[in-house]
Amino acid sequence: MRTERVTIEGAAFLTTLHLGGPVGLLALHGSVEGGTAELAREVAARTGATLLTFTQPTGPPRHIPSTRMSPCAPLTAFLTHTTLTVSLHGHNRRSAPRTIYVGGSHRPAARILATALTDSPFTPVTTLSDIPHPLRGLHPDNPVNRTRDGGVQLELPVRARTSARTPTAPEVPPQVVVDALVAGVRTLTEREGSRR
Repeated sequence: MRTERVTIEGAAFLTTLHLGGPVGLLALHGSVEGGTAELAREVAARTGATLLTFTQPTGPPRHIPSTRMSPCAPLTAFLTHTTLTVSLHGHNRRSAPRTIYVGGSHRPAARILATALTDSPFTPVTTLSDIPHPLRGLHPDNPVNRTRDGGVQLELPVRARTSARTPTAPEVPPQVVVDALVAGVRTLTEREGSRR
């Protein structure tokens, strides 16, 4: 596990990188989209996946769009090492408090993760036309699409990424979501491993 401080657009980030398997768990907005970094860490620990999280330990957190996250050394190492990315994000759409939007360029992998999530209390949506345009994760400059096989962008509502009920409570991802993503990432890892 390697930590490094980087600056992107004037914002200071602490990155945590652990090189593991061919599937990578990525949390670009750990301090802004609560629970995403914790969820990525837990799933990576249980699956042996590669992990990269960005958090902002000081000052008010800033949300820099994924497409503008510059290729700093930790992100470059992550993108070079992995073949498929699962990027965890948070959405706060009041009309969809139980919906997980499953975007990104690797549509077969998106369907695998959506299938793994079907037994959770959340509804995965994979049809791109049903996903709000800003949440689709299809831009070629988005890191989720910059690994060899592209990736899956999961946009999770608050209850799918943290059970914290107050701003000062620790971010603890719901076990049912952790278990579902572990199963899905294990399936993806088997498929990616067989293609190496």
